[in-house]
Amino acid sequence: MFKALVIDKQGDEQSVSIQELDEAQLPGGDVLVRVVCSSLNYKDALAITGKGPVVKQFPMVPGIDMAGIVEQTENSDFSVGDAVLLNGWGVGESHFGGLAEKARVATGWLIPQPAGFTAIQCMAIGTAGYTAMLAVMALERQGVTPDQGKVLVTGANGGVGSYSVALLARLGYSVVASTGRPEEEAYLKSLGAQEIIHRDTLSEPGRPLARERWAGAVDSVGSHTLANVLASTRYGGSVAACGLAQGMDLPTTVAPFILRGVTLAGIDSVMQPKARRIEAWQRLSELLEPGQLDAITQTVGLDQAVEKANALLQGTIRGRVVVEL
Repeated sequence: MFKALVIDKQGDEQSVSIQELDEAQLPGGDVLVRVVCSSLNYKDALAITGKGPVVKQFPMVPGIDMAGIVEQTENSDFSVGDAVLLNGWGVGESHFGGLAEKARVATGWLIPQPAGFTAIQCMAIGTAGYTAMLAVMALERQGVTPDQGKVLVTGANGGVGSYSVALLARLGYSVVASTGRPEEEAYLKSLGAQEIIHRDTLSEPGRPLARERWAGAVDSVGSHTLANVLASTRYGGSVAACGLAQGMDLPTTVAPFILRGVTLAGIDSVMQPKARRIEAWQRLSELLEPGQLDAITQTVGLDQAVEKANALLQGTIRGRVVVEL
């Protein structure tokens, strides 16, 4: 038997509780993982609170991330005792996820934990840091370099935003951080942001084209914010879009694309090929310092997951929440 956070639904009423499950209740897969820790992401918060259609079937164990130790395996890719991690692949949505002491998953969903990172540090990074790295890699592939000008990060106080600021700064970019919490200026500057702007300057309906301000951007907000980011991106610049905190609509025009040659690069972290996952985590291990991880992370137990999920949606969480199992 093992403990798990379980979401269930009867009619229109959703419930969340910590339950004792048996291994026989786990879904199919060829690897059994003893989960050391998981994390809370925006998608997890939507699932736990029921404020977004994340969960595809009930009952469900949420948690789109996990780091742990292989307990059983039917595949030669891993051995018992190997330290592994998982991001995405529908866990916590249509397959029991990481907010449990055990998980059964497919071998192809797992990658080795990068050397130099503990399980807690991997989950401090989690999908948020991994997504941020994918976004930065996308800007690099589009030719955005530090010498071309400022790079904007929206939603800068969140998990993806915090890591985007830290990674871009470490790579030598001049980072502008957009946030609705100006009182966090010192925190954002400690991550490497050189300039702070209030999110209100971007969140209202704007013009099809605005003054050219940045060479690139990482946006986790969507809606009018992303439209204004595109309208303010310099000629030939690129924007990596990876979130929808403001909304999933995009009220823009073709003007930034056909008049300034701006590229909008979509970032999906769920179904990324294994090779790119490993590349992203290798880059993360090279660029992030343990002290940075500590600065943007709080660690809680499973019994605090629901409380922290609500706080995450309310925008009162700075950085990352790791859940120890």
